[in-house]
Parts: sequence; C-alpha cells; structure tokens
Amino acid sequence: MNRVVESKRIMPLWAISLLLVIPVSAWGQKKAPSAPAKSAPAQHSSAPSHSSAPTHSTTGGRTNTGAGHTTATGRTNTTTGRTNTPAGRTNTTTGRTNTSAGRTNTTTGRTNTTTGRTNTGAGRGNTTTGRTSGAAGRTNTNAGRPNAGTGARGNAGARPNTIRSSPAGRSVSLRGGGTANVRPNGSVRSIDRNGMHIDRGVRGGRTVVTTRNGATIVSHGRGGYVQRAYVTRGGRSYVSRTYVSHGVVHVGVYRSYYWGGHAYYGWHAGFYWHPGFYAWAWNPWPGPLAWGVGLWGWGGPWWGFYAGWWNPYPFYAGPAFWLTDYLIASQLQAAYAARQEEAAAADAQASGDGGGGDAPAPAPASGQVTLSPEVKEAIAEEVKAQIAAQQAQAQQSSGSAASAPAAAPAANTASSDQVPPALDPAQRTFVVDTAVTAVNNGQECGLSSGDVLTRLTDTPDANNTVNVSVAASQKGDCGSGQTVAVKVDDLQEMYNHFADQLQNGMSEMAKKQGTNGMPKAPDTGTTASDVPPPKPDPSAAQDLQQQQQQADQTEAQVKQETAQGGGQ
Repeated sequence: MNRVVESKRIMPLWAISLLLVIPVSAWGQKKAPSAPAKSAPAQHSSAPSHSSAPTHSTTGGRTNTGAGHTTATGRTNTTTGRTNTPAGRTNTTTGRTNTSAGRTNTTTGRTNTTTGRTNTGAGRGNTTTGRTSGAAGRTNTNAGRPNAGTGARGNAGARPNTIRSSPAGRSVSLRGGGTANVRPNGSVRSIDRNGMHIDRGVRGGRTVVTTRNGATIVSHGRGGYVQRAYVTRGGRSYVSRTYVSHGVVHVGVYRSYYWGGHAYYGWHAGFYWHPGFYAWAWNPWPGPLAWGVGLWGWGGPWWGFYAGWWNPYPFYAGPAFWLTDYLIASQLQAAYAARQEEAAAADAQASGDGGGGDAPAPAPASGQVTLSPEVKEAIAEEVKAQIAAQQAQAQQSSGSAASAPAAAPAANTASSDQVPPALDPAQRTFVVDTAVTAVNNGQECGLSSGDVLTRLTDTPDANNTVNVSVAASQKGDCGSGQTVAVKVDDLQEMYNHFADQLQNGMSEMAKKQGTNGMPKAPDTGTTASDVPPPKPDPSAAQDLQQQQQQADQTEAQVKQETAQGGGQ
C-alpha cells in the first residue's frame, strides 16, 4: 500500500520534468538557423563595396531570403492581424503558414511579406518599410541606394536600386518646329530641330549630332567625326569614321551593333600584331623597369595642371602598367586642350561673339592625389583584358580573312547577334574620354576626361542610361563613390577611345622595346585586319565646320525664344 502511494507521488514529478524539457527543446530548435549563412562575394578594390547576401527562391511560390535578412526596423513585416515578433524573429515555423492574399510561406521563416509579395530575386535588393524586391534581381527604387553584388565587376545581370535618370527641367515647343529642354536656371540643355540634336553639358561643353544623306556628323567642341556605311563581312556591317581635330585627320573602322532597340558602334582594329607581341605585352617583364618623366617626354602646362590628380608609377613591372600610364597621360593631355577650348568659347560668349557656354571652365585639379593605386590597378586589368581580346580577334580575323567574300557596300544598319562592349558584363571599368553630364535623381553633375567609372547595371532604362559608380573623379566633378546614371552611348565611346588609344600605346611600346632598359619583344610584326580602314572622307572637315555654324545659329535663335518664357 505504501509503495502504491509512493508511486503516485513520484509520477507527477516525472510529468512536471517532461513539461519543462519539451518547451526548452522546442525553443532551441526555433532559434537554430536552418542553414549556414553564405558569405557575400569578395569585393574588388576598384569600386565601392556594397555588401548583400544572396537569396534563393524556393519552388511553388515559396521564398527564402537567406541569411536572415530583415527589414529596416529589424522586425519582419506581416499583414494586419498577424503578430510581429521582436528582435528580428520570424513569425513562421516549418509547416505553419504566414499568409497574405492566401499565399503560404512554409520555409524557415525569413521572408518579409506585404500583401503577399515576396523578396525573391538574386538576393541583392535592399528592403525598407516592407517594400519588396521583384524577381530576377530587380530591386526597389527608394532613395536610389546602390547595391552592387560583385565588387568592381558590378552586379552582373542584376539591377541595383535605380535612380531617376531624367534631369529636372521643362520642355519648350519652338516656333517653326522643334523642341528644347531648359534647365531650372534657364540655360538650354538640349535642342532638336531640323534633323539636328544639340546637347549642352552641365559645364557648357557642346555635342552636335546631324544625320543627312546617309552620313552621321558628330562634333565635340571644335572637332568631331563623320561616319558613313562601309562594308559587310560575315553578315556583320561596319562603318567608317573620319576624325578631324586641330587639323589632324584620323580614320577608323567600327562594327555595328543593334541591341535593345538601339544602334551602337564598337571600335574594330585596322591591323593586328603577331601572336608573339601580344604574349610579350600581356606577361610581366623579368624585372621592374624605371621609365622617368624625361623618357616619357611629359611636361608643359597640362603636366602642372594635373600634378595633384595623378602620379605615374615609380617603375613598371610589365607592359600593362606602362600602357596604363600612357593611356592616362594621353587622356589628360587631350582633356587639357578641351578645357582650353571651353574657356575660349566661354570668353567668346561673354563678349557676344557666339559660342554658348552656360558655365565657366572648371578649376584646376585638386592638390591631393585622388587617382588611387586601386583604381589604376583596375585600369591595368582592363588593359590586359583588352590585349587578350585583341589577340583573340586577331586569330579569328586570320581565319575568316581567307574565306571571307569580297567586300560589299553596307547599309548603315547594325547586327544584333552580340551585346555591345558598353554593356558586356565582363567590361566594367571605363575611363571618361570627353566631358560627360551624369544624373543622380534629377540632379546633374559633370565628369571630365580622365575620371574613372565602374558600371553597375547591364540593362538600360527608358532613357537609355545605366547606373555607374564614380571610382575616381577630379575636383568639381561628380563625387567619388557616388552612383549616377550615364548614357550607354557615352560609355560606348569611352570604350572606343580606350581601345584606340591602347592600339596607339602598343605601337609606341613596339618602337621603344629593347631601348632604355625595356626588354626586347620577340616579334613586332603586324597583319592587316579583315576590315582594313578606308581612305579619309575628303569632305569631313567641311561638313564639321558647316555643322558648327548651323549649331551656333540654332542656339542663338532658341535662346531668344526660351528667354521669353513659355513651354510645357
């Protein structure tokens, strides 16, 4: 009898113990993550770091944002009437539903839901106040915050938070036809009239584009080029460009692309080096090379102007670094000449002699070195990448030249079988060649020749712009680290100029190899391209001069009209 009573007393103690153990175990399971968090990709040194952990979408509409991402307040968002647990703890456990609009979330409880929309995509969206990131890596647009996922190479294939790429201003209908866009301060931003398009940069630089009689005439300042249809090779069309600047004529060939409903033109080599020279130019040298300012021949006003912006390498470990300094120096010399022209145009405008600058010439470069070693390293990497690409094109050209049909006249159309270099996911670093106006949420800022950009997005928006991060900029330009929208056409021209200057740099290096301590190259021979350049257009200089005169007259008339107000 006593044993029976004792047993009855002991049994409740076991029951109580079990009741205590079960909740503790369940609570521990809820706290443990279902999978280890994945680390974000390593950041490249040439671009600002924007960390974001990737997410993985499940099947059947179930989502898993990965690594326990929460909203801005650190708590998950649920629909009305459902609990919002503290300290970022989710409101779901395996098998339990967290529904809005009848959708079920059965994953380990890391999704933020608002009216049933999920945060899927490639895990690169920044969510705040419960706004969600759409599929395929599209991100929300609040505050225009960039979200690059792969360092200097950007967020290939995905879109970071978009920024408003349309600058503030008003549109004015012009008497006799045409339109103009006017900035809030009253200066004319752009004009479209009688087949002519005029762009005025935020600092006053002018670009004019006219298409007539099968030719496209483009002028920057007092120089420019005339583009005409050239030949078709292997189903691809090519155009010729005759450049005229300060009396110097240069001819180039450009391949046509048609991508996303827009035409682009990419630089095409007029000749190729033999394979041995490409291999020599790509690999490091046996020892460092000292190549001082005297050997370069640098000096003069431009050198002093940019003294605080850029320092050459103290020595060169290989051709890519020698070519990097060659490219930068060439850009800055051209930029200084362009600044002098802009200053002259501003003086002419002030004295009533025409021109039309809306802003004075920029101040000299900052007194501190702002082109960092990391950014120069990114440029050097692009040099090596383009050397390798040109070597591959040389091999392809040699194989196709033997079997190619005779050259045939080409319409000024573009092929659509390949993305243009400006949007190639492998091409991320761009060096500004001529003055460019960028936009950040309606606010304009200028970019000067020599500034360095890192492209973040691969898909143009409705204004045909993509987002870039300013990797390095000079005094008075868009701030370094800022995310801005830049036209794809401008990026393509940056690429074209870079490739053309690289070819010039390799020609200069071929002349100097084997001298002043530079190692000797095994072979500096060249082979004609499958699409050799044509003779210069004899009327190019006259066409450009006539275009400038017409643009001066058009701008003078439009300024009078817009000064009277009106528009819409």
